[in-house]
Amino acid sequence: MKTHYLAFDLGADSGRAILGSFEDSKLALEELHRFPNTPVRTPDALYWDTFRLFHEIQQGLALAGRERKVEVQGIGVDTWGVDYGLLGRDGSLVANPVHYRDSRTDGILDKMFTAVPKYEIFAHTGIQFMQLNTLCQLYTMKLAGSPGLAAAETLLFMPDLFNYWLTGVKRAELTIASTSQFYDPAEMRWASELLERFGLPVSILPEIVRPGAMLGPLLPYLADLSGLGPVPVYATACHDTASAVAAVPAEGRDWCYISSGTWSLMGAELDAPVINERSLAMNLTNEIGAASKIRLLKNIAGLWLLQECRRAWAIEGTEYSYDELTRLAASARPFGPILNPDVFLHPGQMPAKIAEYCRESGQPAPDGPAEICRTILESLALRYRQVLESIESLLGRRLAVIHIVGGGSRNGVLNQFVADATGRTVVAGPSEATAAGNILVQAIGSGMVSGLDEARTVVRRSFPPTIVELKSQAGWDAAYERFSKLTVPAR
Repeated sequence: MKTHYLAFDLGADSGRAILGSFEDSKLALEELHRFPNTPVRTPDALYWDTFRLFHEIQQGLALAGRERKVEVQGIGVDTWGVDYGLLGRDGSLVANPVHYRDSRTDGILDKMFTAVPKYEIFAHTGIQFMQLNTLCQLYTMKLAGSPGLAAAETLLFMPDLFNYWLTGVKRAELTIASTSQFYDPAEMRWASELLERFGLPVSILPEIVRPGAMLGPLLPYLADLSGLGPVPVYATACHDTASAVAAVPAEGRDWCYISSGTWSLMGAELDAPVINERSLAMNLTNEIGAASKIRLLKNIAGLWLLQECRRAWAIEGTEYSYDELTRLAASARPFGPILNPDVFLHPGQMPAKIAEYCRESGQPAPDGPAEICRTILESLALRYRQVLESIESLLGRRLAVIHIVGGGSRNGVLNQFVADATGRTVVAGPSEATAAGNILVQAIGSGMVSGLDEARTVVRRSFPPTIVELKSQAGWDAAYERFSKLTVPAR
């Protein structure tokens, strides 16, 4: 007999309703509904298309209940960290949620460090410094005299907001809260004293619940509209990376992960945070994962550069599939110009930005889509090597296996580059790690799966991985030396 759960995974390009079905100790995934998740640019900001997304979530519910007539045991929502909605006294939004790629936080870090020293912020939170962090966004609103912030009664991170609209329950799920840069992973509580130092309201912070907590049943109108009835909604591992890492098919301890997609989140899973001068200097982050594990990791720009190039070329009239772009990269000459992927934050005109970066760094610009794609993939592999070395240095041990999960794990060219650049065994898959982890954490919450170890056993049983071994390290050491000398600033 099959047991079903429904996951809503909101990614950078699209959102999806995924049906997860357990049978014979295996998990099968089926996409029921896919819809765009494109931010909306207005003259004043770059916004989430929040209401449209909730409409699409309702469509996914109805497809499962009314059309497929599936009896669902749970529902969970995940998406990326840091972004949020602010609710007024009546529970309605007082401002539409702003997308983290909006430029409003440009230059905010220097202003923050004037108010509170950098090392004090890190001591409270263990979170890497990025201008997109929730703390940066809120402080930007404060400095701008935002009426939305002044009117706010409750802050809900984006998956918490959708959970509230599904259930009427206002809670902050732990993994998503830990991305904010005002959560203390050592004491496992809001870093309220830090918010007070910035003059930000502590009263807007909701109660925190752990991943797998049952929030409540679907609201009656949604239960009727969807035909699903009063299905439990779970605060799954609501941060998409936390869900993806829960589905890493790892065993033992000498491994690291790359959750590969628009962003590449590379790190190790630990029992306690690492908050000291060295982790601060390395700008590593300590986020919470399933089973209260610490995800010591680094945010890397990921396949964002490739996605933005693809979008730019489409505007110019040439549509490439991702498979075509990967084949172009494989055909191009190796070890041309090299980029630091992390300096490219804002969208638009990515091929031109890459060419400008190369000129500023004294390198020839890549010539055409094939060379650009090769440059991006090789640069990502070199950045992974750099982050791997920093994490190994901090932990004092070698991590022999790199697990690559998420959509980027399907990129065989990049996987081979990673194996060759790092000299490590790469284990690729599952590609649907985020949806699988979302569903498995729901199953843990319902008692169907006993915990994280059993969840990973289910993953190994259900999604056979691809093993990629070192093929050739020729040229990688010289390229890494060039990469390590790059100093071109962000754009």
